[in-house]
Amino acid sequence: MRIKMLPIVAAAAFLAAGTASAQDMVVKIGHVGPTSGAIAHLGKDNENGARMAIDALNAKGVMIGGKKAKFELLAEDDAGDPKQGTAAAQKLVDSKVNGVIGHLNSGTSIPASKIYSDAGIPQISPSATNPKFTRNGYKTTFRVVADDVHLGGTLGKYAVTQLKGKSIAVIDDRTAYGQGVADEFEKGVKGAGGKTVAREFTNDKATDFTAILTSIKAKNPDVVFFGGMDAVAGPMLRQMKQLGINAKFMGGDGICSGELPKLAAGTMGDGQVVCAEAGGVEGESKKSLDAFKADFKKKFNADVQIYAPYVYDALNVMVDAMVKAKSADPKVYLPVLAKTSGYKGVTGTIAFDEKGDIKNGALTLFTYKGGNREQIAVVR
Repeated sequence: MRIKMLPIVAAAAFLAAGTASAQDMVVKIGHVGPTSGAIAHLGKDNENGARMAIDALNAKGVMIGGKKAKFELLAEDDAGDPKQGTAAAQKLVDSKVNGVIGHLNSGTSIPASKIYSDAGIPQISPSATNPKFTRNGYKTTFRVVADDVHLGGTLGKYAVTQLKGKSIAVIDDRTAYGQGVADEFEKGVKGAGGKTVAREFTNDKATDFTAILTSIKAKNPDVVFFGGMDAVAGPMLRQMKQLGINAKFMGGDGICSGELPKLAAGTMGDGQVVCAEAGGVEGESKKSLDAFKADFKKKFNADVQIYAPYVYDALNVMVDAMVKAKSADPKVYLPVLAKTSGYKGVTGTIAFDEKGDIKNGALTLFTYKGGNREQIAVVR
C-alpha cells in the first residue's frame, strides 16, 4: 500500500510546487562592494543595506505585473579592485540579474558600467562619486549621491571661508575617487580665493606617510585635505600627530565613517576633522533616516557606517520602477527608472537627470567630538 501511495504524494508535492512557482516570479538583484580588504567594513555596510531592502520587500509581498515577486540578492565581492570588479559584473550578467546595486568605489563602478550597459542591465551606485561614472553616455547608469564636483568643490570653499585656511595641503590616493575628489577640492579652494601649498600622493594600500608628511610639514599648512578612504586616513592622522602637524584634516565621504576614530587610534582632536558625505536630510525627513539607522542596528547589531541607507534607497527605487512598469525585464523598466522623480527615500527625495545623476543632491558636513561623528550642516 505504501509503495503505491508514494508516487501520488510526490506528484501532489510537485503540483503544489509548480503552482507556487507559476504564481510567483523570482527577481534577482545583484550587489557588488568590497567585502574583503582594507575597506571591507564599508562594503559589508553596503551589502547589509541591500539585505535590509530585500527582506523588507519580501515581507511586504510586492506585486509586479499581477505576480507576487520573490526577491533574491546575489552579492559579490570586488575587494575595491577594478579587475575583480569587472569579473564580478560579468558574473552577475551571466546570472541574468534583473538589476545591480553598486559598486561602492568609483574605480570599480566605472569599468563595470560598460559591462552592464552592453548587457542592458540597470546599475545604480549608492556611493560612486567620480563625475566620469555618469559621463559615458550609458543609459543604464545611475547614482543616488552627489558627485565629486559638488562634494570636493563645497569642501574646498568651506576650507577657505569657514576654516579660514591660508596654506592648504592636498594628498590623494591616486584612485579614480581619491584623485577626482582632491582635484575638485583644489578647484574649490582656488575658486574661493584660497591657495594650496602642496599636492602629494600615496596609494590606497599605504600605511607609511612619513616622507610626504615631512615634506608637507615644512610648508606649515593649517589645513590638510586627503582624497581617499578611512583605512588610509586613520594611520595618516596618527602620523600627523607624531610629526606635530596640528592642521585641520579634511576629506570626502570616503573618510567620513564611524570607524575613523578607531582607525586613528585616539589621535584625533575634537573638531579637527571635517568631512562631507554625499546626501543629507533635514527636518521631518530626518525622522525616517533615524528610524532606518535604529532598525539597521537592531537587525545587524552594528551601526551604519556611511552608505547603507543609500543602498537601501537605490534598491527600492529600482523595484519601484519595476512595479510601475509592471515588469522586472530590464529593457521594459529601464525607461521608467530613468524618469524617477519625487521618490521619497530614507536619504531624501530622489529624482534623476538625463545623465542618471541625482537632481539637487545634498551634502552633509560632519566633524568628530569625543570619538563620535557630529553633523555640522546640510548644504545643497
